[in-house]
Amino acid sequence: MPRALLSVSDKTGIEDFARTLTDLGYEILSTGGTQKALEAAGIAVTPVEDATQFPECFGGRVKTMHPAIMGGVLFRRDNDQDIAEAKQNSIEPIDIIVVNLYPFEETSKKEGVTRAELIENIDIGGPTLLRSAAKNHAHVTVICDIADYDRVSEELRNDGQTSDELRQELAHKVFVRTAAYDGLIAQTLTGGEVRSCVLTNGIELRYGENPHQKGWYFDHYENQVACGDDRTRTRDRTRSWTVIQEEKQMSYLNILDADGAWNLVKEFTEPTAACIKHANPSGVASHEDIAEAFQRSYDADRLSAFGVIVALNRPCTKEVLQKIIEQKIFTEVIIAPGYEDDALELLKKRPKLRALAINADEATSGKGMARHAPNQHSCRCALGGMLIQDSDTKVIHNDDIEYITDTKPTEEQIADLLFAWKVVKHAKSNAIVFAKDQTTVGIGCGQTSRVDSTIIAARRAGERSQGAVMASDAFFPFADSVEEAANNGITAIIQPGGSKRDDEVIAKANELGIGMVFTGTRAFRH
Repeated sequence: MPRALLSVSDKTGIEDFARTLTDLGYEILSTGGTQKALEAAGIAVTPVEDATQFPECFGGRVKTMHPAIMGGVLFRRDNDQDIAEAKQNSIEPIDIIVVNLYPFEETSKKEGVTRAELIENIDIGGPTLLRSAAKNHAHVTVICDIADYDRVSEELRNDGQTSDELRQELAHKVFVRTAAYDGLIAQTLTGGEVRSCVLTNGIELRYGENPHQKGWYFDHYENQVACGDDRTRTRDRTRSWTVIQEEKQMSYLNILDADGAWNLVKEFTEPTAACIKHANPSGVASHEDIAEAFQRSYDADRLSAFGVIVALNRPCTKEVLQKIIEQKIFTEVIIAPGYEDDALELLKKRPKLRALAINADEATSGKGMARHAPNQHSCRCALGGMLIQDSDTKVIHNDDIEYITDTKPTEEQIADLLFAWKVVKHAKSNAIVFAKDQTTVGIGCGQTSRVDSTIIAARRAGERSQGAVMASDAFFPFADSVEEAANNGITAIIQPGGSKRDDEVIAKANELGIGMVFTGTRAFRH
């Protein structure tokens, strides 16, 4: 009689799966709560301690770690020496292992959780069983994800056994699962001194930044160790976005730009659109109508918006697509929290236009407004190691700003200053943003001097800079940028402050009649 060992914390679907195994002639071994749940459902179960002739002990810390169990999982069915030793030691084979682990992740998120509670939720026997079965997947089927019950059941019913391909795939999933689980434990117990990031669902891209470089995209498993949801079992979906249309595969740079575009528009609760080129915004606008917001973002800098990434923080409408098509805007990718039905129909007529949807768990509230996902981090390789930091999710409100000049910005100017501040956070270093009426009119960024960025923003804006406001991602080391701003009609400035020449900068603003406010927070971005 074939045997299966079932020991799960998440008991979703376990009764139906156990009944399938029983109907197929399997003996069910089980422990603790799983045993009780199956017996309550009328399913015959052999307690593990009956198989081992050794009781559970130490408050359940030792249950399955016994030669009768581990040997039954690990011995090779095609190895004569293993077969002889199993017979000599009365070890019977165990053909299926079903384990999902103690809920360490859920426990770690509980308010006021103690270290003792965390320790007790570190599974020992479960990972050992999973890894043992995965190692011996040539002969043993291992399940760590409730989503795989149906697949295993179907093959067992149809073929009497699981295929080599399925057993191998399930084994690979186990090693990802246990690696993420152990990584999360290390990260939690060390207070973040150790960081865990298991990369999954790797996709080879057409190339990297340039055609002679190879490139890959990996979804990641960091702090997402629970199995059973779409993002861990479906290979054509990532954790945060779904491809709606992709005649030509997303490239390395497309993904970088799409990430920057989405991170920008999700700063806003108002309907907002952004055009992104080379990871920098060329135009951003907010408006009650998302199609009008898009038009204004495009009009902000039509020259730069060629081969552009378009990001919306509301579902994409037919009107947005019509504007792109009618104006023949060369758009590489659209990224939005969904697409209205008539927009999807129109999108089909433009198969070369790639479209991404941000998944609901990352993107939206009931009204479609974007939000920041909690506990986000950014990672970069540097000098053979890894740089990791918290994502800049700090939001500046009216109450956070300090009025430091004789001229005080008006309410309308403050609204535009706060708008410009959200944009400047997402432009590269030494970034300057000119804005008016919740729309950027000129952006300068990526320069080695702040005054150069100011000159570029002014050139982009032209006459539109008259009466506009300006945001600077870091303090002004000299007053030259303030003078340049005044020469181009800027009426108010928002900046972090903190320069040793702040007094000179403030004096120059007072001399020129410009209102200036400090945020006390830098928004530098490399």
